[in-house]
Amino acid sequence: MSESPRPHRPAPSPATAPSQPDEAVRAELTRLRESIDNIDAAVVHMLAERFKCTQQVGVLKAEHQLPPADPAREARQIARLRELAGSAKLDPAFAEKLLNFIIAEVIRHHETIADGAR
Repeated sequence: MSESPRPHRPAPSPATAPSQPDEAVRAELTRLRESIDNIDAAVVHMLAERFKCTQQVGVLKAEHQLPPADPAREARQIARLRELAGSAKLDPAFAEKLLNFIIAEVIRHHETIADGAR
């Protein structure tokens, strides 16, 4: 995910303005930001693929009158993701928040599909 937007801050006065980064620093920033942008694109594409699969799950659940949510599966997924996050040096609490957000969206899609099947 790219850098978060920061609140607008007034420009420092010329007396306290930091010197402009040299060309090597600007080049390194550009290189890192291009990598961030590539990763963001990959994340978006992977989420799109994930949602294609979960849409198919929603259709299957609707066809067989299964509930949109599966709390036992969700708990297993959260535990699995927390473990993966820890071994990847990513904050497990952050990973859980992200998965909970995704799960909530999936359930919303499944409810919509189920409503359309009735």
